[in-house]
Amino acid sequence: MPRELWAPQAWVRGRWQAGVRLAIDGAGRWAQVEGGVAVPPPGAEVLAGPVLPGLVDAHSHAFQRAFAGLAERRDGGHDDFWSWRERMYRVALAIDPEQLRAVAAQLYVELLHGGYTEVCEFHYLHRAPDGSAYADPLTLAWALADAAAETGIGLTLLPVLYERAGFAAEGLRPEQRRFAAGADDVLAMRAALRAAARPNVSAGLAIHSLRAARPASIARLAAAAGDGPLHVHVAEQTAEVNDCLAATGQRPIEWLARHAPLDARWQLVHATHATPAEIDAVAALGAGIVLCPTTEADLGDGLPDLPRWLAAGVPVSVGSDSQVGRDWPSELRLLEYGQRLLRRERNVAAAPAQGWPDTASRLFECVLAGGASAAGQGTGGLECGARADLLVLDAADPARLGLPAARALDAIVFSAPGRSFADVMVAGRWVLRGHRHPQAEAIAARAAAAIEALAAA
Repeated sequence: MPRELWAPQAWVRGRWQAGVRLAIDGAGRWAQVEGGVAVPPPGAEVLAGPVLPGLVDAHSHAFQRAFAGLAERRDGGHDDFWSWRERMYRVALAIDPEQLRAVAAQLYVELLHGGYTEVCEFHYLHRAPDGSAYADPLTLAWALADAAAETGIGLTLLPVLYERAGFAAEGLRPEQRRFAAGADDVLAMRAALRAAARPNVSAGLAIHSLRAARPASIARLAAAAGDGPLHVHVAEQTAEVNDCLAATGQRPIEWLARHAPLDARWQLVHATHATPAEIDAVAALGAGIVLCPTTEADLGDGLPDLPRWLAAGVPVSVGSDSQVGRDWPSELRLLEYGQRLLRRERNVAAAPAQGWPDTASRLFECVLAGGASAAGQGTGGLECGARADLLVLDAADPARLGLPAARALDAIVFSAPGRSFADVMVAGRWVLRGHRHPQAEAIAARAAAAIEALAAA
């Protein structure tokens, strides 16, 4: 007998519906979703507020949570992405499996509070600190999976192909020694992760970037990728674009569109510096993009051409990346506000001619669908067959104080700060109740110790 919930209001198929009955099957998926049910059915659990689907954090480097807040000063005459990267390497070289699990668990609790119920880990920490292989190549991946199991968040692990320091390099720099993995290595990792069949853990593949992977290896991985997903960093920095032009005669997204079999499995992470022709090519091939607005702002990457990506119909998702932001309302807010500052307009992402006059609603619906594709879930949201993930809005959230119910998404995204999500469910199981995770204190204590030790090192 399916377990039943009843919500006074829920976001179903792109709009708010009143009186929604939700049935969960034994596999933790939605068996039925029915609106217009004015009275809670007998035996149904009555939810305390309006309900949203959980979102996918489509791009995360969990270990970088240990680094958040430690790079916000300039020690020399110049500071940019590349100087930040050198400081990040020091954390990557120091962290051990237990510290990674501790930091990741803290991050995952924070992501649940931020409205994410699934996280895609772009995982390139493969080796021991001295660069040698662990006896189990998945030692650090299991640390992430253990952290996900402890917190209850869903996890898509994406082992990363990483084999050279730049377009002209033969191999990796010493400080990149923990990242080394060829195409066959990451294919074997994915196979082992899938064979383990851990609950709410899935696996795909990733390519760090065009500069970090040889064309033959990209071709090998793409040919063996099967059902995906397949993620790649691309066109995040102008220096990367210029280096790619010098090495190949083509821009990074242009090169991928011509040489890689781009399709719906592919997710282009950042895609900050894209020409209209590149955007049209990605749209024609069916690939998606993953934007990480808080990280891209923190690193000075630049702003994407959001209106053109949306107009082209390219699937869009969002990610927390370097963990300076850990909630999706912040990502959507900065995504829109960056465009407002650039174009000196308001409600840039709204599309009234297409039935989307509300900016937050359009962005939410875009990233809901895009995130499901990025995680390889097929379908997401409050839909039959999707995993039973949801967010219960806090009735006492000051951001929504006095506002009509139809403006809930606008308030969550554009009326900050707030305490939006009181309860969070993943796969039919409550993981947050009343803003609290049952293991929060123990997880925070372990994470604090790990972060303190890494900062000292």
